[in-house]
Amino acid sequence: MNAEKVYDVILSPAITEKATMMSEHNQVMFDVARSATKPDIKVAVETLFGVKVKAVNTLVRKGKVKRFRGIRGKQSDVKKAIVTLEEGHSIDVTTGL
Repeated sequence: MNAEKVYDVILSPAITEKATMMSEHNQVMFDVARSATKPDIKVAVETLFGVKVKAVNTLVRKGKVKRFRGIRGKQSDVKKAIVTLEEGHSIDVTTGL
């Protein structure tokens, strides 16, 4: 996988309360491209961060309908990846690449 494709697969780290609690279990959560597959995500994380990935789980959060000042809108669907790292490896998502 070339360098440009790696940055297209992983869009951003997901910084949430749940993602912070998962870091205690050697897991990291990322927002990924809708077309990304589990092998693509594994290669991208290993290439970008120089770590060994044990497993990748993905989920698609369906967009919600929200209202703002009476105007109805829809949030877009988001695909997330929960990446489990091998023992001894870690990623600090609060720092930049």
